[in-house]
Amino acid sequence: MGIRLGLCQTRVTRDKGENLRLAEAALRQAADQGANLALLPEMFNCPYENPCFPVYGEPAGGESWQFLARMARELGLWLAGGSVPELEEGKVYNTCYLFSPEGEEVARHRKVHLFDIDVPGGQRFKESDTLTAGDQITVVDTPLGKLGIAICFDIRFAELFRVMGDRGAQLILVPAAFNMTTGPIHWDLAFRMRALDQQCFVAGCSPARDEGASYVAYGHSLVCNPWGEILTELDEKPGVRVVDIDLNDLAKYRAQIPILAGRRRDLYQTQGR
Repeated sequence: MGIRLGLCQTRVTRDKGENLRLAEAALRQAADQGANLALLPEMFNCPYENPCFPVYGEPAGGESWQFLARMARELGLWLAGGSVPELEEGKVYNTCYLFSPEGEEVARHRKVHLFDIDVPGGQRFKESDTLTAGDQITVVDTPLGKLGIAICFDIRFAELFRVMGDRGAQLILVPAAFNMTTGPIHWDLAFRMRALDQQCFVAGCSPARDEGASYVAYGHSLVCNPWGEILTELDEKPGVRVVDIDLNDLAKYRAQIPILAGRRRDLYQTQGR
């Protein structure tokens, strides 16, 4: 079965209900274009601000969880629900739920690497002020193929992606919200390199850019192939882009440049578990 991935780059407002309505419209557009897998942005239901995470947060099974399950079931597609602030036992996690076309949760990734940066003259943000880091690496076997999930800052850690590759990930889905300091310089580069060094497909989905927000997302949701090429990329505005991904291409790219087969495991290795 081939993958037709729908990137849903939605606008995020301060109204959670409006954010869910915008996500629904984008998901329906992707499904109408034949998508059998859809990806929403990081914090698609919530402004990307530390004070908002606990306020907009919900436990698993809450409003946003139910919305995602319903959309997956109604549209008959696999749905990586971007990320939302998840509440559990007094903690807040940055969490991506993966739903099957039956509306069942089949995976849950909590952002492993929290976004704590301070760039002189640029962006300062400290997720750890409110969020708790996850402690699981997420790869799930589906009828579409083996899907890995990471969230935004996770993509900067090649070791995490190497382990996902060791576990067989063929397409890694990354809801992400790079900003206007790091986005123009690092966004394309990070996604292309993770695809190239793991020789797999990597997809990133960002919120659309809102110049009036306190945290301005870069946008430019994209899909990269194992050759490090960008298969498709949006601009900064809200939009939906559907792209076909042929996992049979993995063998072709891996045969041409045998990075994975050529590793010197006698000298170094990344634990797969």
